Amino acid sequence: MTYIAYLDEFGHIGPYVSRIHPRYKESPVFGLAGLILPASEVRSFGTWFFQRKQELLDWEIKRAGKHPATWEKKGAALYTLRNISKYPELRHFTNRLFNKIENIGGKVFFVGTEKTASPEEHEPNRLYISILREAIKRINQFCEDDCPSGTSFLLVLDEHDQRDALVTAAAQAMYNTDDPRRRLIEPPFQVESNRYQTLQAADWIAALVGRLGACWAESGQYEDWTPIRNYFEARINRVAVRSGIRTGAAASFIDKEANEIAKTLES
Repeated sequence: MTYIAYLDEFGHIGPYVSRIHPRYKESPVFGLAGLILPASEVRSFGTWFFQRKQELLDWEIKRAGKHPATWEKKGAALYTLRNISKYPELRHFTNRLFNKIENIGGKVFFVGTEKTASPEEHEPNRLYISILREAIKRINQFCEDDCPSGTSFLLVLDEHDQRDALVTAAAQAMYNTDDPRRRLIEPPFQVESNRYQTLQAADWIAALVGRLGACWAESGQYEDWTPIRNYFEARINRVAVRSGIRTGAAASFIDKEANEIAKTLES
């Protein structure tokens, strides 16, 4: 069995102080989220998502004047509190999406952390690399411990400006002497999300996870987002595997190798 994991960023890579801070207010969390699909189901899932996207956003697609295969709606713009509360068809689609993933033997996946460093000490490169390494570790564990013997995976990410560092981080994780990630077939592929329905689906899931993660990390400041939790929290947790967002004192995945790779970007 071979899986393909499609992941995109959620939250915000920059520092966070509070929701009302004049500058550092974007999101209290950062991580990667998306879906893990059996390779044999990828083509049919992409077609299914493409069709549902057209049904859900027909008016916007026609207004854009682009071919729907290369038109995308960013999840952050779709999964707003207003849209979730106002449009039952969005809520219905989201549950259908999770059902579809589950029915074809796939999983939702997310891993992230609350950002607790001060703006002066915040290091975005180190944060991204540490989250990527943690994601690879967890999906490797899923293939190794939760799946039939010999299960492996490929990882697809949205394009990133630090591509070389990310490939380096993944390669080092794959061939780590002490604990290699043997189930990862190749370092991650990076692609343009507007050309891949699967990665667009990952972006939508990541946006929703980012909303939930903000609620988990700063429930008092995001109390108005409670409807998002009520609609989707239990459902997303049921279909997710090896997933979580670290908050509070446990909010860190930083390790020595992530530090070393990040230093090469700063030199």
